[in-house]
Amino acid sequence: MLKAEQIIIFASISALNSNTLPTSKLHLISFDVPFPPDYGGVIDVFYKIKALAAIGVKITLHCFEYGRAEQKFLEDYCEKVFYYPRKTNKSLLLKASPYIVISRESEELLRRVAADNDPVVMEGLHCTSYLDHPSWKHKFQIVRTHNIEHDYYKNLANAEARLFKRLYFQNEAVKLEKYENVLKKADLILAISENDRLHLAKKFKNVELISAFHPFEKVSMNPGIGNYVLYHGNLSVGENNQAALFLVKNVFAELNIPFIIAGSGPSKELKEEAQKYSHITIRSDVQTEEIQVLIRNAQINILPTFQATGIKLKLLSALFLGRHCIVNTPMVSNTGLETLCTIADSTHEIKTAINSLMTKEISVVEEIKKREEILDRDFSNRRNAEKLSHLIPYTQQEVGQVHKEL
Repeated sequence: MLKAEQIIIFASISALNSNTLPTSKLHLISFDVPFPPDYGGVIDVFYKIKALAAIGVKITLHCFEYGRAEQKFLEDYCEKVFYYPRKTNKSLLLKASPYIVISRESEELLRRVAADNDPVVMEGLHCTSYLDHPSWKHKFQIVRTHNIEHDYYKNLANAEARLFKRLYFQNEAVKLEKYENVLKKADLILAISENDRLHLAKKFKNVELISAFHPFEKVSMNPGIGNYVLYHGNLSVGENNQAALFLVKNVFAELNIPFIIAGSGPSKELKEEAQKYSHITIRSDVQTEEIQVLIRNAQINILPTFQATGIKLKLLSALFLGRHCIVNTPMVSNTGLETLCTIADSTHEIKTAINSLMTKEISVVEEIKKREEILDRDFSNRRNAEKLSHLIPYTQQEVGQVHKEL
């Protein structure tokens, strides 16, 4: 049966009953081992797996491995888990295809996924090397996008001080912009943010929004007033390091308010800049649990970004756990989270907002109710898992059965 016919049948049945025959089995290909869920991309993957398993979806997980060990724990949520070494040969940088794609190929994976009729979810452009491969023609193929990757890599290049890495990011951005057209071969594209959905929908059909999966089930914030402002993120990522440097140089250098920067891999420049001020502290290589304690106890979580692609999971962390949250426009544009944050774009606006909120006690009961209404509507793991399971048409066998009944 042609995949176009699958879509027609799925649309017809969905119109009659949106709860009819959600997918019950699928393959999921992850760009990395998704446990522990300790950075943005794998957080979305792991909690997606967990949420799908909770509603009864049986998952065959395929992971590319390059430094993170195999994890027995994943078998609690998946029927089967397979691991494949990521290719790290630097000669791949000379290929026409993006390195993040061509380094994630495996003949063994290709054969395993082809062996049945179950749909396949590819996490990111990273895992699309076999999208629409002849041996997968019978399968419904879904790509979960995590960013507009070429924009993401352009911004990484702009924020990178080291020459080799900057050239790598620039080269990869050019390749990714051209490669993005591979998505026209996907049966379904799952954007992680509304901004990304708008971008993709201009070029491709069958684009749906499934917001980021995350570790939180309910809003939980500490009462009272904290005594510091927190910025957190993976500081080895150029954009996060750039944001932290911006805050140190342009905001907290002129404020006598305790400021904590927490995250792994701070640059030498960031550490040297922070050391100039007694009220600025860097906590590097902290564990997830410690980051969450810092978020809860901060009076303000401050989270500017210079990239408007994807959804920043650290923003969700701040809104589920923290008190006041100051962001700039790119952080919340088209997220539906605008009303839960204080938006400040200029350095003057940021300093004014900090001074205003440092002594302002939050009304915990009212704020929790306000946040839960919005976060449960748009960022509920269970609701998004159920939506995803209904967006993916049935296996070939199920489609054939429905066709007979029609």
